[in-house]
Amino acid sequence: MEGFNLKFVFCTLAIIILIHFSEHSHAEAKIDGFTTDFISRDSPHSPFYNPSETKYQRLQKAFRRSILRGNHFRAMRASPNDIQSDVISGGGAYLMNISLGTPPVPMLGIADTGSDLIWRQCLPCPNCYEQVEPLFDPKESETYKTLDCDNEFCQDLGQQGSCDDDNTCTYSYSYGDRSYTRGDLSSDTLTIGSTEGDPASFPGIAFGCGHDNGGTFNEKDGGLIGLGGGPLSLVMQLSSEVGGQFSYCLVPLSSDSTVSSKINFGKSGVVSGSGTVSTPLIKGTPDTFYYLTLEGLSVGSETVAFKGFSENKSSPAAVEEGNIIIDSGTTLTLLPQDFYTDVESALTNAIGGQTTTDPNGIFSLCYSSVNNLEIPTITAHFTGADVQLPPLNTFVQVQEDLVCFSMIPSSNLAIFGNLAQINFLVGYDLKNNKVSFKQTDCTE
Repeated sequence: MEGFNLKFVFCTLAIIILIHFSEHSHAEAKIDGFTTDFISRDSPHSPFYNPSETKYQRLQKAFRRSILRGNHFRAMRASPNDIQSDVISGGGAYLMNISLGTPPVPMLGIADTGSDLIWRQCLPCPNCYEQVEPLFDPKESETYKTLDCDNEFCQDLGQQGSCDDDNTCTYSYSYGDRSYTRGDLSSDTLTIGSTEGDPASFPGIAFGCGHDNGGTFNEKDGGLIGLGGGPLSLVMQLSSEVGGQFSYCLVPLSSDSTVSSKINFGKSGVVSGSGTVSTPLIKGTPDTFYYLTLEGLSVGSETVAFKGFSENKSSPAAVEEGNIIIDSGTTLTLLPQDFYTDVESALTNAIGGQTTTDPNGIFSLCYSSVNNLEIPTITAHFTGADVQLPPLNTFVQVQEDLVCFSMIPSSNLAIFGNLAQINFLVGYDLKNNKVSFKQTDCTE
């Protein structure tokens, strides 16, 4: 299939982050930034890797997590102060290795671009789920402290925060699968280790010290690390050090890939140069999510105008700003139903041939003649930025003899997922409110 390298489509929702700093001190990281390596959740380098599963079985799990993640996002948008949704707690976007405390205590946590609060299991813990790593003991940390109810971070919790009798700020998060975490909002030194050189430490990072946690969390999950756009997230708390700049480059991964994706912060995270296109980052509710404005998609030379979720189909309104969430943790791209239908129609006309049914019921457009397809480039028209997506970004092999269009219809939420972002350097500038794209070979 022209332009479509099948062994590079196996992208997943969750990744372990290993940190490599170009400089070693806190101040130096502020000036020069730092870069991390991503390892796919389902790669042999991950503790979650299951060698008994086929690459197609791992893909199916990633596809289903996309749908569950979409449900989670819908619930957060409907009620941003009350997170309850059909989400599997252990199926988050990434895993990340950090440490908290002085001396530092390692933590392998779910790193989630759809969440803000950093939290981990803490002693005393009368009701904790079992985990491989030792529980964090605040009494053993020289730099740990609980935060008062008048602290700014406590105010950022909204309805998920409350005040204890001794004026300690407490938090409570719950999920639709009956998983939950409750504890004290605290602060401590966060350390990001390095396999080369000394670790870098960031004092005074706010996090939830969970004393009551349960549900479907995995024993390898030490807690959660929020990477969203809200004030409690790790990204926002490090904003002064990194200048509000970060970027990532997602490699096309196969099960035997030895090359890792990269995420960059600070000056290392600036995306510029020839071929770079930028689009405004739109403020939305909740502020956890990163919103862009998609004006349409072109299939080859045919342009399909964006259609949203408006009930007035006879009189389409102007394109709504911030109509799609860009998310590195969702595998598939979700589009409004009517818009998706028009795009699929343009694709079937351009490709020709006989379509077939997805036996797993996830995808609407599939083909069985893998080697004979000629798939056109699809261009995503964001405001001010045309992003050309080759077949690698738009079709995925789900079985030996089956490839499917990796965008699916959605009833009330649009997400630009990570398959569409493979081999792009995607940069976020949170001070100037823009997202940039630069086509890149992320394996180099």
